[in-house]
Amino acid sequence: MTGPLLYLTGEYPRVTDTFIQREVAALRAQGITIMTASIRRTGPEHLVGEEQIAEAAQTFHVLEAAKHPLRLAAAKLRLLRHPGRFFRAFALAWRTAPGGLRNWLWQMFYFAEAIMLADHMQRHGVRHLHNHIAKASCTVAMLASELSGIPYSFTLHGPDIFFAPDHWRLDEKIARARFVACISEFCRAQAMIFSDRALWDKLHIVHCGIDPARYDPAPRQGPPHLTFVGRLAAVKGVPVLLEALSFLKGELPRLRVTLIGDGPERARLEQDAADLGLRDVVDFAGYRSQSEVARALKVTDALVLPSFAEGVPVVLMEAMAAEVPVVATRIAGIPELVEDGVSGRLVPPGDAEALGAALRSLLDDADLRARMGAAGRQKVTDDFDIRTEARRLSQLFRGHANGAPTPPIRAKEAP
Repeated sequence: MTGPLLYLTGEYPRVTDTFIQREVAALRAQGITIMTASIRRTGPEHLVGEEQIAEAAQTFHVLEAAKHPLRLAAAKLRLLRHPGRFFRAFALAWRTAPGGLRNWLWQMFYFAEAIMLADHMQRHGVRHLHNHIAKASCTVAMLASELSGIPYSFTLHGPDIFFAPDHWRLDEKIARARFVACISEFCRAQAMIFSDRALWDKLHIVHCGIDPARYDPAPRQGPPHLTFVGRLAAVKGVPVLLEALSFLKGELPRLRVTLIGDGPERARLEQDAADLGLRDVVDFAGYRSQSEVARALKVTDALVLPSFAEGVPVVLMEAMAAEVPVVATRIAGIPELVEDGVSGRLVPPGDAEALGAALRSLLDDADLRARMGAAGRQKVTDDFDIRTEARRLSQLFRGHANGAPTPPIRAKEAP
């Protein structure tokens, strides 16, 4: 590509979305110049390592820029040099706004943010815009593309976008994008529901990924230890985990569980743990850096993720790369990563008894944990290595920039 590519998301960098940061780094290693933009500035709790601090320092913050009236007015005047594009973009914003005055006002905020982003891209010679997560930031990306004439694409994750695809006009975003990178076959199938059949060829599968070498396995000794990594929010199903642990604590008196992460449910979950007599079992560790999570995986027997809704959780990839068996729910794209009985255990969402039984089966059998751990690492190495996925994504970026034929839905690794 002859000019830089701009990556946009709602908040960047963010400790809960380290896969985006890894993808940016891997694409830069492919020789693509990547600039980054974030709608909002992330809070200090997300800057837990040197990598996040460095990325935050060189990221353009769209909302902060849009809040300066003079900067916004100057950007608008520069874009009005092409009045046709400007008013087509405004018409697009009007037409795709959800119903109701409140939603229309939000759409106008997104349009103002798009003005700042479009102007920023034009002044820095950006050739292509790529967005992660198809909700508000993708609305801004779609409008900024129309304002600037710079093409855009986006990575589609789910699951929340699939709860309100009409509200977020997923159909329009797919139709206008050069391509859509879907993180799983399940995700692509959902996108097919909300897009015209003629557009299905632009829906590609590009996994989120990790660097398996960063998660070298280590010998495990000591009392039984489980780890959860994720946001402490309702969607992650932590109350189900706590209920399952209440079944296990009598059978495994030395059991310890570490919950890595933070979020709106933390205070309530801490009280739940106390009410269930788990105060001495569960440690609420808060957010941790990528390196700290990698170290935590070296001292755990299994990783548990009892979510109600997911895409394809990167934390499962990290655990599997560390040869840690995983216990997760049988939902969305998770079965594309975890094979039940081979690399981990899959249980029905919301079933504390089944979750407890699956955890107990692993904690009771070191040989089973070793076999599942080895199978999990092989799966991640084969199908979820960030370097391989970045090469697939770079094929899409370069192919569309150079007018090359569209690669297959699941493009083979570039030579």
